Amino acid sequence: MTRLLLLFALLLASGCTHMTATGHGHFQARSLQFEGRLFRYQVFVPARRDPAGTPIVLFLHGSGERGDDGRRQLQAGLGPWLQETAGSFPALVVLPQVPEGEEWLGRNARMALAALDAAMAEFDADPQRTYLTGMSMGGYGTWELALLQPQRFAALVPVCAAILPPHGRRSSLRVAQVADEADPYTAVVTRLHEVPVWMFHGADDAVVSPEDARQLHQAALRSGANLRYTEFPGVNHNAWDPTYRNPAMWRWLFQQRRD
Repeated sequence: MTRLLLLFALLLASGCTHMTATGHGHFQARSLQFEGRLFRYQVFVPARRDPAGTPIVLFLHGSGERGDDGRRQLQAGLGPWLQETAGSFPALVVLPQVPEGEEWLGRNARMALAALDAAMAEFDADPQRTYLTGMSMGGYGTWELALLQPQRFAALVPVCAAILPPHGRRSSLRVAQVADEADPYTAVVTRLHEVPVWMFHGADDAVVSPEDARQLHQAALRSGANLRYTEFPGVNHNAWDPTYRNPAMWRWLFQQRRD
């Protein structure tokens, strides 16, 4: 009888949990026919999901992960961290891929949002806990997508990102939404004034200078925008590893919610 009562109590306790176990966290390959082209993307499905709606993160990769194999975007940035923490990472993650030689602009920006829509519907994600992050080229894309849909995301984490083309080269690498503004930094923080943002950059970045991040931070301080900035001393372009391995960043991110 004692054993039966104990088993019954354990069953009750497991039935009251707020999370549903789904085995080990894993990636699921998906494809999307969008505006006349086939795109492949990945969705990380966490080991435990919230029946009331699981948080979801949209991750935008950098230049080195472009292609059409649907896999290369897992090789740097958030992908390796998800593989390391597959048993404990608490959110869905959508990882689309930009074709070779292209940017997170135009159709590719719209494709990433469409992949996010599809994953949210398939896996019952929480629209109030929808987050956006990206690194390098994907950091530019983070600003681009957020400016396209400023009411959508609960928080942004741009990593080694900028607004203008780096060092005057690669003119296609830019945030098109503010490209024609006399002061693009003020334009960004004004249009995203209420969106919580935490930027990260390496102080010694020789690929994408931290100057744009500093300018954005100063513009945010002047306007009172909800933007914070962390610069890693002695770090070159790879600011994504210390960012995605920072528990404080994830705690902060998952505390943010849209009304």
